[in-house]
Amino acid sequence: QVQLEESGGGLVQPGGSVRISCSASGSADLIGCWGWIRQAPGKEREGVAVIYTTSDAIYYAESVEGRFTISQDNAKKTLYLQLNSLKPDDTAMYYCAADGPICGLGTAGLAEGQGTQVTVSS
Repeated sequence: QVQLEESGGGLVQPGGSVRISCSASGSADLIGCWGWIRQAPGKEREGVAVIYTTSDAIYYAESVEGRFTISQDNAKKTLYLQLNSLKPDDTAMYYCAADGPICGLGTAGLAEGQGTQVTVSS
């Protein structure tokens, strides 16, 4: 089993930045790709970004392209998401999600964390 735990987030002003992190434990070596999914109240879940652990291939949702940056530290088994130029529409619970060898935006075949809240408001 894979366990994921998010940290970071909080209240950020519009135009501001924040970094959220996700630590993997358990059978983390099974992770072929991992990323971030967000969900705002009353809205559908949205795959935000995904990165492959071996090739470092990265994919972003169009809504965050150019503002968010996903990265990973494989030695620390930690995933990051740098959120810049934040807008009120970015307010959501952000979940870390892991999958096997093949994944896409929003997939969580191996595990999903409990989420960390990012609120963008003045």
